[in-house]
Amino acid sequence: MVSRGSLLGGSDGVFVFWLDYLLRTMALHEKTPASDALNAAVSTEPGNTDAAAPRKRLLEDWLVVGTMVALALITFANVLVRYFTSASFAWTEEISVFLMIVLALVGGSAAVLRETHIRIEFFANGGSAQRQRRLAQLGALMVALLFIAIVVLSVPVVWDHYQYEETSPGIGVPQWWYSIWLPVFSALIAGRAMQVFMRKLRQEDAA
Repeated sequence: MVSRGSLLGGSDGVFVFWLDYLLRTMALHEKTPASDALNAAVSTEPGNTDAAAPRKRLLEDWLVVGTMVALALITFANVLVRYFTSASFAWTEEISVFLMIVLALVGGSAAVLRETHIRIEFFANGGSAQRQRRLAQLGALMVALLFIAIVVLSVPVVWDHYQYEETSPGIGVPQWWYSIWLPVFSALIAGRAMQVFMRKLRQEDAA
């Protein structure tokens, strides 16, 4: 007897998290009285100087949608195979783990640009507007430096995977097919962080 938990494995919680993220993002883009009221309420929060600006769909949003669709289809196919054959596709776990990592990096990039990462509001929203901008600049700069360091350190790893023709342990594809995306998405996050830094800098000049 195969239980529902064993059918879904450990990815159901990830589905719930990212589905909630997508629904919230789509709700902010919908032009309805409820969403307008929500945006108006958010824009009046202390220390929130960017929420009044219109929110546009980002490249990351479409990447998240595509990755979620692929992950859902792979997981659903594996569920059907487990249910009817008591077996599973061996390759689905490796692909699913990779797609979850992509989700984390791409979603993190969007959260950096929209300044929706978890933070301590006592410090982030406390003090004068200038202090809040300076703290946001410092945070964005630290994020950019961190992910630039990840890019620099991960490129030699990708090159080693390619040069020595390492293969993945699950399905035996070239390992660099997976690892190459770490510096790519890290560079994207660093670029988004610098966008936030420059945006705060322009706000300071305008003030």
